[in-house]
Amino acid sequence: MVVMEQQQSNLLYFCVSFGLISIGTGFNRPCSIAFGADQLENKENPDNERLIDSYFNWYYASVGVSLVLAVTVIVYIQDHFGWQIGFAVPALLMIISVSVFLIGSPLYIKAKARGSLFTGLFQVAVAAFRKRHINVQLNNNDDCYYREPESNHLEPSADFRCLNRACIIEDPHMELKPDGKVSDPWNLCCVEQVELLKCFLRVLPMWSTCLILLVAIGQTFSIFQMMTMDRHVFSLFEIPAGSFSIITLIAWTIWVALYDRILVPLLSRYTGHPTGLSPVSRMGISLILGGMATALQAITETIRRNKAIEAGFEDDPNAVLNMSWMWFVPHFALYGVAEAFNVVGQIEFIYSLFPKSMSSFASAMYVFGLAIASLISSFLVSMVDNVTSAGGNTSWLASNINRGHLDYFYWLLTFLSFINLLYFMIVYRFTEHHHDGKNSLYHEAEE
Repeated sequence: MVVMEQQQSNLLYFCVSFGLISIGTGFNRPCSIAFGADQLENKENPDNERLIDSYFNWYYASVGVSLVLAVTVIVYIQDHFGWQIGFAVPALLMIISVSVFLIGSPLYIKAKARGSLFTGLFQVAVAAFRKRHINVQLNNNDDCYYREPESNHLEPSADFRCLNRACIIEDPHMELKPDGKVSDPWNLCCVEQVELLKCFLRVLPMWSTCLILLVAIGQTFSIFQMMTMDRHVFSLFEIPAGSFSIITLIAWTIWVALYDRILVPLLSRYTGHPTGLSPVSRMGISLILGGMATALQAITETIRRNKAIEAGFEDDPNAVLNMSWMWFVPHFALYGVAEAFNVVGQIEFIYSLFPKSMSSFASAMYVFGLAIASLISSFLVSMVDNVTSAGGNTSWLASNINRGHLDYFYWLLTFLSFINLLYFMIVYRFTEHHHDGKNSLYHEAEE
């Protein structure tokens, strides 16, 4: 009984620790990249766009380096010196990191908080619904819109016109106080609030095009494949099956550095874009590379499975084949380059459309995409397993991968990637006028 209580308390402690890590990550990830951009952004600098893009590139290059160290050095410490030291080292590094961050606090540019973002978005939706009887086309005079005193927004933009009702003043005596402020923010909103919600709605379709890529990158079946491969390096060292994600991380880190230092100066001469390629172009390239990676993964698995069956290992999923781990390097590397293109392109795209007060939202959207992709992946795996195992058939995702058909699953991901690329092209076609970020009402107002 005492042992069970001890186990339950240990499990509770373990879960609380993971919860604190998740909360800390939620605070840090969205804010750190935007906070760094705030320190560099200068609208009067003609090279401001190039500077911000370079910052995004090197930020994620440093993330790649840290992840490589995490899956190599930290894992080595945990394996050879125990879990206590293995967790103590990251804890010590975090203490040092926080200390260095606090030391530089007096030098930072600190943007002032402007209230709850999501409350403002909900207020626009509610106010627009309450005023659904208003004919927007008959109320197109600048004077009928409520603007904050220091706002540069004269009128709301034309798209999502139904939301413009939220900032139309019907009765100044009822809706405005004597000092000119709003009486009920759930009945009347300012133009800036309406444009915030419109920015969010503009970003959603393009953001959603990256989910299938993240689903493909997040698959972990390669671990079971690698367990059947010859993982030796010059017969001296055997790479753990779970460590091959380091290839993706290394490719990601190297590509970001090469792109920023070498390709951007070359490409900018031909494209005229200070960042070499526009953010949306990089997102499109990432989807193409992701589809190529899943196709390569399917081909490699077909070869691996055939070799296993030919060697008589159909019923022995743990047997090691005479097949080098190098077969898996191309698609792992392609995933790394695809993710590098995607994460920087996506965040820069969102950052360019949102006002400075919502800059942390760009990184938060990417992290939120990772979470959604994980849920989609779980649903997809469960659905494929249930459908393919119906009627007593062997599932594509059987625990015995030599009897299953992981190659078919990867071809399914390739097909979904192709459909997703078509979806991306449709979204691009219908939202093309927002892609450079310069047509945003916010950027016009700020300039």
